[in-house]
Amino acid sequence: MEIGYKLAAEAFGPTELVRQAVLAEEAGFDFVEISDHYHPWLDDQGHSPFAWTVLGAIAAKTSRIGLATGVTCPTVRYHPAIIAQAAATLALVSEGRFVLGVGSGERLNEHVVGQEFPDSVRVRHEMFREALEIIRLLWRGGYRSYEGTHLRLEDARVFDLPEELPLIAVAASGEVSARIAAELGDGLFATEDKAEIVRHYRDAGGGGPRYAEVPMAWASDEHTAARAALDTSRWAVTGWKVMSELPNPVNFDAATTTVREEDILEKFACGTDPARYLEVAQKFVDAGFDRLVMQNAGPDPDGFIDFYQRSLDGPMRQLAPQAAQN
Repeated sequence: MEIGYKLAAEAFGPTELVRQAVLAEEAGFDFVEISDHYHPWLDDQGHSPFAWTVLGAIAAKTSRIGLATGVTCPTVRYHPAIIAQAAATLALVSEGRFVLGVGSGERLNEHVVGQEFPDSVRVRHEMFREALEIIRLLWRGGYRSYEGTHLRLEDARVFDLPEELPLIAVAASGEVSARIAAELGDGLFATEDKAEIVRHYRDAGGGGPRYAEVPMAWASDEHTAARAALDTSRWAVTGWKVMSELPNPVNFDAATTTVREEDILEKFACGTDPARYLEVAQKFVDAGFDRLVMQNAGPDPDGFIDFYQRSLDGPMRQLAPQAAQN
């Protein structure tokens, strides 16, 4: 079991994210994971710096902790050739500590460049497959060209390649994307505690690490924690089908007006009781995930990191699937 810390790029500016990553390393986290957005989910969050610049700064200010994107979409806002180059460079400057998390994207971030973000999920998956094929092709070295249905590459070469290429963790929410993860990725990435995602991944031949984000909100009392999560992270209870489709923060604000504090408490571990945090994490372990990302939506990141180090690090690492314990 490895434990990661989520850098909430929608909620904090770049220098603060770097500071939190340094604290996470000191606290014993195995890796940090950062979202790669152009917009925040809600205007109230107020931030969305360029993830790749932040990761480069973190690589320079840390020595041990792993780095990951969670996740990058390599099809519209970025061409996959750019991501192939960026990931290879980050792997080099971090001395092999980088994991490339990728997914088929959300309209929230991809529509901003004025190119069509497909309405059809089938087309998104086709584009995503082609993007991963292009990244893999460029990582073989030499000049490469590619002619796909949706994406093209012409005489491109990534000159600076690490000896050991970054692991690619592919985001999945259903059978088709889990199959893509198994066939073209090295690992799985998910945001829901659904055992069927892992089952589809394994059935398609996937055997790599399985990353999942665990929803949490630390504060000195449960109500304060839940209120903070409601204010900034209520979009998290809407589900992937909503999260992938809406184009702007104002749409997420409108779509989440009916979310209640009770809904947050049902999904998130809130407050200071370690047992509740372990209970929520156990659901992801039982679903088959072995890389847990602590996603704190509370108002005090320093307090959460201290709480994790004092109360959660050991017990969290001891979690095992309940069926294996019986």
